[in-house]
Amino acid sequence: MTNPDIIPFFDEPTNTVTYLVADPQTREAAVIDPVLDYNARNGAVDTRSVEAVLKAARERDYTIVWALETHAHADHLSAAPYVKAKTGAPIGIGEHIIDVQKIFRPVFMANDLKADGGDFDRLLRDGERLPLGRLQIEVIHTPGHTPADVSYKIGDAIFVGDTMFMPDYGTARADFPGGDARQLYRSIRKILSFPPQTRLFMCHDYKAPGRDRFAWETSVAEQRAHNVHARDGVSEDEFVAMRNARDKTLAAPALLLPSIQTNIRAGKFPPAESNGVRYLMIPLKLQGDSAVAAEA
Repeated sequence: MTNPDIIPFFDEPTNTVTYLVADPQTREAAVIDPVLDYNARNGAVDTRSVEAVLKAARERDYTIVWALETHAHADHLSAAPYVKAKTGAPIGIGEHIIDVQKIFRPVFMANDLKADGGDFDRLLRDGERLPLGRLQIEVIHTPGHTPADVSYKIGDAIFVGDTMFMPDYGTARADFPGGDARQLYRSIRKILSFPPQTRLFMCHDYKAPGRDRFAWETSVAEQRAHNVHARDGVSEDEFVAMRNARDKTLAAPALLLPSIQTNIRAGKFPPAESNGVRYLMIPLKLQGDSAVAAEA
């Protein structure tokens, strides 16, 4: 079996890993989870991170034929539209993105969003296979973090998105709207049912306590033996109780509000207003006397 060339790009501000994955024979490539640089302090947007990916592809004579998302991210803005604009590569995501759009469309008053997945070029089904040169990209529906999460198996590697992290850090949260800890457990076990030597590539790393370097590659065997949340022997009920309790202590991701409302649009910004400026919406939660102050 031919295995893919894999080049990771770690974005420390968002703790996200973007992957450039290529068939070494035909040099066709996919970009998985590309990051758009966004400064929340002033609203400035930049393409430094994704340009590094495109530059690496050019240097290796790769032809990028897919821009793939594992889910609608809540911690960074997607650069998939930029990849498409520069390469023509279609943007793919799991078909259940429609469920996520329906959840968040009213939250952001996104009346321009039809919630039919139409902003994406391909809505991917569980078990679907996409060509990547002489390789294939197998789509694995892995819900739990969100209803729409998918993982991508290419050769001996699986890109797991936000299902799990490195063994010493554990697993992803399941408390976002539409998330479900029980589904997440079952998705993790689905991934861990692959052969022990299967390589697993994380979407994020936060350096577990005691580890002084970022890491993003592990294996089925390592996860089954050592994952602090989901190793072999942890039952579904034990995991759900742990995950639900842990999630209650977690703060919202710093870029949650700008990320979700762009990423459910396939990384596109909301339409420009009459003055030509695009705006991101921040819903307010007025509590106690703050509601009185808002009306004053």
